[in-house]
Amino acid sequence: MAFIELIEDSEIFERDRAALGYVPNYTRLFAHRPTVYEAWLRLRDAISGSMDTRRYELATVAAARSLRSSYCTLAHGKVLADRFLEPGLDEVDVAVMDLAEKVAEDATSITEADVQRLRDLGLSDAEIFDVVAAAAARCFFSKTLDALCAQADPVFGELDPELRDVLTVGRPIAES
Repeated sequence: MAFIELIEDSEIFERDRAALGYVPNYTRLFAHRPTVYEAWLRLRDAISGSMDTRRYELATVAAARSLRSSYCTLAHGKVLADRFLEPGLDEVDVAVMDLAEKVAEDATSITEADVQRLRDLGLSDAEIFDVVAAAAARCFFSKTLDALCAQADPVFGELDPELRDVLTVGRPIAES
């Protein structure tokens, strides 16, 4: 149960109902400040729109896992499992996830060598910026949800148990 009220009805819910068939707990939380939610969506779309979708999801999962955000790890891990994850990760994937994890854990620990590793693997400076921006933005969203105890939606409880257990890294999934 969230530490503050999850709004039951708001005009901002229609987009989620149309896309997902339900209103996620995070939208019900952000309904307290719809302008903040709209700004988040614009920022998320601006960052993800400039990135390869799979790379965005990998960076997001790595940052969310580092933050121990079950909600975000479950949501983006499900996207990877459903749409992108082939067996194993290549060297670029691992380097992207390592950088995103460092951004979430302690951005001041990042060194030129961390950035150079991605350059050496063929990423441009703009692509490196995208990875950092995706991870930094995830910090805002994940910490907002976790600080107010907005739990992952019950739909995530329906994931394959092995995947669900790996992706539940912090707060539990909300019960129906």
